[in-house]
Order: sequence, then structure tokens, then C-alpha cells
Amino acid sequence: MGNRLRVGDKAKGFSPQDQHEKLFKLAKFRGKRVLLSFHPLAWTSVCAEQMKSLEKNKSAFDSLNTFAVGMSIDTVPSKKAWAESLGIENTRLLSDFWPHGKVAKAYGIFRKDDGFSERANVIIDEKGTVAFFKVYRLGELPNTKEILDALVKMPKLK
Repeated sequence: MGNRLRVGDKAKGFSPQDQHEKLFKLAKFRGKRVLLSFHPLAWTSVCAEQMKSLEKNKSAFDSLNTFAVGMSIDTVPSKKAWAESLGIENTRLLSDFWPHGKVAKAYGIFRKDDGFSERANVIIDEKGTVAFFKVYRLGELPNTKEILDALVKMPKLK
């Protein structure tokens, strides 16, 4: 693993494709908060629950000026099929497939021996700074309430 970003660090820019083959450029979201919800692999039960929670809580994220996205090393076609199978229509699932794990490596959470990322949530504030960074055990479902609580407590930046 490379150097893990920490709270207060400038977020690393990236622009992978989502499940609809649309580029997601982090830089275009300045002025909004972005939740990067890294999950190891699509088609696994904990990852599925993690992504369904993002979808289910979209209106809560919206009310907190936050755009939540899922990200894993899976291919775009896999992400598309997975999103459809889970009924995910409003959450963008980003493919960190090629260069393999580039975003996870930039954030210091790529598991080289496994070939995928840690399970982690990263909140980037309106100015592009890491405001929250938590890595979970691989089999642990992140608590969405914890993320929403962290967003509520964050100062609003202009």
C-alpha cells in the first residue's frame, strides 16, 4: 500500500467511468461534498449491501450537499450488470479497473496482494480536502448513519 491520505490532505483527482460509461471527474464536484465509498469487489454480499445503502440514503446525502459514489476495481460492464441486479438507478458506481486500482492506489488503500481496494469511506469537502477517512474490516458493512452524522457535523464551506 502506498501512503494513505489523511484528513486535511488535498484529495487526489481522478476521472474513471461509471456503470453507464460516463466519466466522473472529481474536479467537477467542487462546491459539493463527495463520499467515495470504496468496496473490494462487486457481486459480493457485503459490497452489495454497502451500495444499496448509498442508493437508499440518496435523499439524505442530497440534503447534506453530498454526492455519494461507489468505487471498486471491477470493469464497467460488470458494474452495469451489478447495478441493474441490485436495482441501483441513482448512485454512480465507478470502475477503478484500468489502470488497475489507480484511484485506490492514489488514496493509499489498494491491497496489492489481493488486487483490490480496502473497504473504506472517504468524504471530500467542498474545497477538495479529505474531511473523513475510515477503513473497515473487509467483512464489515460500513454504518451509513456514522457517515451521515459526520456530514451533519462538518462545517459548510463556500
